[in-house]
Amino acid sequence: MKHINPLAPSQKASRPAILGWLLFDWACQPFFTLVTTFVFAPYFASALASDPVSGQSLWGYATAAAGLVLAILSPVLGSIADATGPKKPWIAACGLVLVIASLALWYAAPGQPNAIAIALIGFAFGTVAVEVAAVFNNAMIPHLVPPERYGRLSGTGWAMGYLGGLVSLVIVLGFLAADPASMKTVFGLDPLFGLDPGTREGDRVTGPFSALWFLVFVLPLFFVTPDVPRSGMSLKAAAQKGVSQVKNTIADARRHESVGRFLLANMVYQDALVALFAFGGIYGAGVFGWQAIELGLFGIMLTITGTIGALIGGRLDDRIGAKPVILSSIVILALVCVGVLSLGRDTIFFVVPTMPPAPDDGLYGSAPEKVFVLLGLVIGAVAGPLQASSRSLLARLVPAQEAGRYFGLLALSGKVTSFLAPLAVAVATAIFQTQAAGPAMLILFLLVGFWLLSGVKRA
Repeated sequence: MKHINPLAPSQKASRPAILGWLLFDWACQPFFTLVTTFVFAPYFASALASDPVSGQSLWGYATAAAGLVLAILSPVLGSIADATGPKKPWIAACGLVLVIASLALWYAAPGQPNAIAIALIGFAFGTVAVEVAAVFNNAMIPHLVPPERYGRLSGTGWAMGYLGGLVSLVIVLGFLAADPASMKTVFGLDPLFGLDPGTREGDRVTGPFSALWFLVFVLPLFFVTPDVPRSGMSLKAAAQKGVSQVKNTIADARRHESVGRFLLANMVYQDALVALFAFGGIYGAGVFGWQAIELGLFGIMLTITGTIGALIGGRLDDRIGAKPVILSSIVILALVCVGVLSLGRDTIFFVVPTMPPAPDDGLYGSAPEKVFVLLGLVIGAVAGPLQASSRSLLARLVPAQEAGRYFGLLALSGKVTSFLAPLAVAVATAIFQTQAAGPAMLILFLLVGFWLLSGVKRA
């Protein structure tokens, strides 16, 4: 029985239905913003691991392991979801895993037995869950709006995600997470609920906070957004068909030059982007010694530029096409990596010496720190358009009734080697004993991704 697109080409879902879909990105983003990037990851490197270098390596191995699992699960589950029809039950199952994994992060306390293992396992399981859930959410795009609005819908979704990350970051840093030295939050307040800065409870609470945030804001998706109709196929039969379709989907993508080449390009540049975000906060904490206030304000500024970039990028996507947006984003990210590589604690642009910050210079007092902040804002501005245009490009290239398996393949292409860039960063960091090895490895990934995408015929 064939899948049925609930929307004719000239129709669109209601505004509440669209909002429910958009809130999925809002619901998931605190896990990426608080746990993966700006709060928990730097806490892991600076307080749990023995030193920032080993912390970056361990975090890289956990990211790589999660990417390997995603590479296996995403296309299979996407094909099974296509065979059964509805996507929401799969999102609910992944959400349950995400909530449990996020709650576990609270128990990764300094000095506690198995704290490092709890942190890494919770992070890895949460990453797998939230990324797989995104496969099913992305597969709903062709069933909500006509093709000429894919770019705007996707870009608005990413902007909603960034905005959700911004709001959650302000709440955590302003009211919950305090600097261990000053015992105050960014707003100069005592942490709410008696959270103890000495045992880093404000950093660890990001796990439960992300879980609660997801539970609250994902509900509109289930109540007001239409799902794909059921196919009538049993789960067992769908599983058998889904597994068999993975090979067919890969073969179809290889025969379809545009799809195949795009997926290869996505595999490479998304790998670099994942690593860039995974190690951004850790790099700032390790190289410049940033604490919660510096990292938090950096994250707030980055998410503001990310929100603006995603909104503008979505509209550019519908106007000039997804391919030019993606290519431009890759070039800018490669230049950013060169800029980050040129920074040291006392130098900029590789050889230009700088004066150390004076005690009254305030936050980001040194010139290298200021340049790093500027580069981070650029990353935020282009990362949203890069990711949003990637999913809108695929939505235009594949049949709506097969979106699940192709978005599963998109996740596969984004994750099948997603362990390589974090692994390359981890190994290079361990070998050369410098965090500067990270951006050096990512430049190569971005350049290869640009070359592959440049050969895609349709945009």
